[in-house]
Amino acid sequence: MPINVTMPALSPTMEEGNLAKWLKKEGDEIAAGDVIAEIETDKATMEVEAVDEGVLAKIVVPAGTEGVKVNAVIAILAAEGEDVSEAAKGGGDSDPAPSGDAKGGAMNADTKADAPAKGSEADAKDPEMRGDSRPAGGGSDAKASGGGDRVFASPLARRLAKDAGLDLSAVSGTGPHGRVVKADIEKAKSEGTGKAAAAKSEQPKEAPKAAAPAPMAKGASEEAILKLFEEGSYEKIPHDGMRKTIAKRLVESKQTVPHFYLSVDCELDALLALRQQLNGAAPSVKTDQGDKPAYKLSVNDMVIKAMALALKAVPMANVSWTETATIKHKHADVGVAVAIEGGLITPIIRKAEEKTLSTISNEMKDLAKRARARKLQPQEYQGGTTAVSNLGMFGIKDFSAVINPPHSTILAVGGGEQRAVVNNGEIKVATVMTVTLSTDHRTVDGALGAELISAFKQFIENPMSMLV
Repeated sequence: MPINVTMPALSPTMEEGNLAKWLKKEGDEIAAGDVIAEIETDKATMEVEAVDEGVLAKIVVPAGTEGVKVNAVIAILAAEGEDVSEAAKGGGDSDPAPSGDAKGGAMNADTKADAPAKGSEADAKDPEMRGDSRPAGGGSDAKASGGGDRVFASPLARRLAKDAGLDLSAVSGTGPHGRVVKADIEKAKSEGTGKAAAAKSEQPKEAPKAAAPAPMAKGASEEAILKLFEEGSYEKIPHDGMRKTIAKRLVESKQTVPHFYLSVDCELDALLALRQQLNGAAPSVKTDQGDKPAYKLSVNDMVIKAMALALKAVPMANVSWTETATIKHKHADVGVAVAIEGGLITPIIRKAEEKTLSTISNEMKDLAKRARARKLQPQEYQGGTTAVSNLGMFGIKDFSAVINPPHSTILAVGGGEQRAVVNNGEIKVATVMTVTLSTDHRTVDGALGAELISAFKQFIENPMSMLV
């Protein structure tokens, strides 16, 4: 029978995407693992791989289509031995699933990165393992948080479980982050451990309703604004997915998060001297371009480390707000704002408090490079426990940044400049950097925020303490 190819969910929060390009045409033979299309999300372009074999009988959603809903049928495959023209007529009924489950005669999706940033070698090679909804931020539970009975499983595992009459929730997942994969289904079949789906209650629980998104504040209409300007004196630039997402999230943040701000001046002379000493001691490594230093630390690398250590020193500020509880994090996962064409993205340095400065520096260079090429994987920019936004390289002295939930804090970093400072009653010249901490008053009160930014200042002005 015809096989429906559906729009995959590339992250647990994805609801729709743009079908940018078809890499196969109608009539082409498709093998499992073939890259057949490219999908654009708000932050990245993803390659989509087929799970099933067959002939591409019909392209339902043409290239260039925007706002394609997750699990909508985008193409139809004719199975082996099936008449292609008949398959094109017979398919097309989508199999709805909660947003975040890539279900049905599905495909796998992967970013166009040279290699995954995380996971095993087998994870990178197995087509099944490269496509699936997974918890943002590297969660380890196969059950989606707050998602009831929803189970994370590869599209192939879902199809095999359905064919075998197994209940996915009764199968233990051994894939990355607890996903159920093909091997788990085969083991359950051989051991008879999978509970039959037919044995479920005839009265299934009603799926929880998704919370309605916060309404966006609306300004004047486009028509009203354009009337203010002479026709031909302007150019309209349509909003892409990234710009829409940035606008939505920032409006929601300002409408729902009670911000307050704390600023301090940090003297940088000791940090700059240590940075120069560490860079001068960097060993050389051979590359295709010749010998290069193994690392080259920036001030921002040291700011990331200082922020992570400050959160470790003040753990009650390393939190996230939910309506029922405050989530206290065990590690400082520091997001770093990176400007890219059309917007910005915040790749994350995971467990930054445990990493050396050289590791943070090299990891940040790699993340920033792939961010600008839109090749980051969702788990590399989703989540995190705080963020750093540095505009010092643009000559900005100080500013206030908008918190990006689920974070409770974000540090805005200005440029270092020589200023006159008073020390023990004497005026001297020092290199000074102004930083401003934005905090969510629901989780971080004034005294706690002051304790956090004071700890940050202590690490910056005594940088040797970051090395021990």
